[in-house]
Amino acid sequence: MSGMDDSKEFVAVRIAVLTVSDTRSADEDRSGDVLVARLKDAGHELADRMILRDERSEIAAQLRAWCADPQVDVVISTGGTGLTGRDVTVEAHRDVYEKEIDAFGTIFTIVSMQKIGTSAVQSRATGGVANGTYLFALPGSPGACKDAWDEILLKQLDYRHRPCNFVEILPRLDEHLRRK
Repeated sequence: MSGMDDSKEFVAVRIAVLTVSDTRSADEDRSGDVLVARLKDAGHELADRMILRDERSEIAAQLRAWCADPQVDVVISTGGTGLTGRDVTVEAHRDVYEKEIDAFGTIFTIVSMQKIGTSAVQSRATGGVANGTYLFALPGSPGACKDAWDEILLKQLDYRHRPCNFVEILPRLDEHLRRK
């Protein structure tokens, strides 16, 4: 049964937020603002925040840098997940992933369908794991960021959520790197 186990203590994770846009500045980054406000309200730490252009190699390089940083547990990007020629965030994420969390995109689509109907088919939200770090790519709209956080990430990034959550297996994500 799904729910919160109040006998367990909350465990804060350190989250980096990346906005991918050729046009947004820090003053106009409403989607990034939504994610930062929600992660802080949930009790997590903002590890870093950045805006990058829609350039696959730059996005992948930043994702790798955060995955190498022991002060970052989770990376959430917003923007660049659509179908146009400049939308390369998903490809950059997949360049970095060791494992893809296939069901993340599926669950996001189900959540989106309830809000925007069949337009949800245009989203390529994705999630994965690299170097012991979770990575999630969300669409660039504030509404999509709210939906992904409120309906998926809020629960999966809470150690108390049952029957399982991402936080409880966080220490084991890189166990293959520690094997002899």
